[in-house]
Amino acid sequence: MKGPLLLLTVALICNWMACHPDKQEETTALPSYPVAPDPEIPENTDKEEMKIKLIIGSATFTAIVENNATAATFKELLPLTLYMSELNQNEKYHNLSHSLPTTATRVGTIHTGDLMLWGDNCLVLFYKTFPTSYSYTRLGAVDNPDGLEAALGAGNVTVTFEQD
Repeated sequence: MKGPLLLLTVALICNWMACHPDKQEETTALPSYPVAPDPEIPENTDKEEMKIKLIIGSATFTAIVENNATAATFKELLPLTLYMSELNQNEKYHNLSHSLPTTATRVGTIHTGDLMLWGDNCLVLFYKTFPTSYSYTRLGAVDNPDGLEAALGAGNVTVTFEQD
């Protein structure tokens, strides 16, 4: 009996340490999605369908989303208003309540405005450029991140994601 209890304890600690915000709010219930990428999702050819809006306080930014199953699944959830927690003075994150499909790769460098998924449910919005050895699934990037850092501020923040 000690083995399963120890395994459960370690799993819970790892989950808590990986990407744990102080407070989470979601205004839209999230449906469950498969973790594996869906090869049935067709490629987007219309550039307008590949954009989303990020609203942070009185500032609005446009992000160009990737042409992948993760981004397509994320767009199906919109609109979403998420309470995003500060981490490392370079990113805001939110643990979604359900998994998204993933194709994580080592990105090498994070760029200001990158919108990525860490693991299969941790949405991350970066507001500084820096090198990294971590793997992420790319969702997209803010097309003009000027003012993004100021809009996000130094602490936790609420961000609304909408179809453009």
